Amino acid sequence: MSMKTTFDRVVWIVLDGVGAGELPDAQVYGDRGSNTLGNLSRQFKEREGRTLKLPHLESLGIGNITPMEGVTAQGSTTGKKGAYGRAIERSLGKDTTSGHWEMAGLIVSKAFATFPNGFSADVVDGWCEENNLPGVLGNKAASGTDIIEELGEEHMRTGKPILYTSADSVWQIAAHEESFGLERLYKISKSARKLCDDLQISRVIARPFVGNPKEGKPFKRTYNRKDYAQDPFAKTHLDLICEKGVKTLGVGKISNIYAGHGIQENIDTKGNTDGIRVLIEEVKSARPGLIYCNLIDFDMLYGHRRDVPGFGHALEEFDKSVPELLRSLGPRDLLIMTADHGNDPTYPGTDHTREYIPIIAYSHAQKSAGLCDIGVRSSFGDIGATVYEALVGSPLPAGTSLAGQSFLHELGIQ
Repeated sequence: MSMKTTFDRVVWIVLDGVGAGELPDAQVYGDRGSNTLGNLSRQFKEREGRTLKLPHLESLGIGNITPMEGVTAQGSTTGKKGAYGRAIERSLGKDTTSGHWEMAGLIVSKAFATFPNGFSADVVDGWCEENNLPGVLGNKAASGTDIIEELGEEHMRTGKPILYTSADSVWQIAAHEESFGLERLYKISKSARKLCDDLQISRVIARPFVGNPKEGKPFKRTYNRKDYAQDPFAKTHLDLICEKGVKTLGVGKISNIYAGHGIQENIDTKGNTDGIRVLIEEVKSARPGLIYCNLIDFDMLYGHRRDVPGFGHALEEFDKSVPELLRSLGPRDLLIMTADHGNDPTYPGTDHTREYIPIIAYSHAQKSAGLCDIGVRSSFGDIGATVYEALVGSPLPAGTSLAGQSFLHELGIQ
């Protein structure tokens, strides 16, 4: 008699920006040769004088997904549990929103709008008037850390928020938490979301910072960032899971990415260390349903800043948490670790990279011996479809327009 296919919980972790090699269309995006995990592992050894130490992720098959310096590919008959693979992005783009939306079944077939030369004066002027702002600084594509170094003091002096964008579809507003005010920053960001819906901009991001160089305190961005995303254009796997009465919890910026849809409760976190702590606490609490976590520092602190050592150390920090995470899983829990796009810290520029995403899955319920190779998945949506089947107990309804084919039956569990 086969075991029941419904799981008590799924723990879904997105290692933000941790890509697994260039996609076939990477050249279209200017990303030929990108490979976040592979290139990072090689340059980490060159810069740190040692290889990355990822023994727990290695045992789960991360070295089988893409070649990594110092990380060994595992044989299929090692007696270990778990599964590994990678997935292709079908959406146009390489950003947070398209990646997360596709994982939950929505293919973004029209790329979000980008503004490499900044936003039009009439749109910005109207936004300033609506919010009683004296104007803006910047209004250009820039690195978030560089632009507060460049314009932070002028911002504090004039009260003008710093407006900037990037190669991604984002309207970003940087402002000082104390001199400008955090709640005021959130208020003007929400106002910008209305404008950005018309402009087809994926996200408005409030980017607060603190510090005062005149007092010897360098400017520093804080974890009080907030993302204001477009509403998803249709129901996602998450919405369908909720409709079946399954509880859903977001950890980190998950709820913001889906504009609250399909996420019933969310716990905001302050970076990877805090996110890992909260995640493990929630797993230990035996909370049923879905726990969906985004760990942002790989992308925000290290990928965009092209900080190879920092990125590597962050991966090692996460790897050290894996044993406790696995011990905290119940007998009918499923763990899925993945990413939303690449952000190769060895690559030119400061933007995301068009890559496969890695998939690592684990459950104590696995009966087959050895790691399972689930291959190359044809859409990020296979992850959401698998989460749906694991929690609901049946595949997606026939005729659904959502992307994704569940790989649950390939995990040696059923």
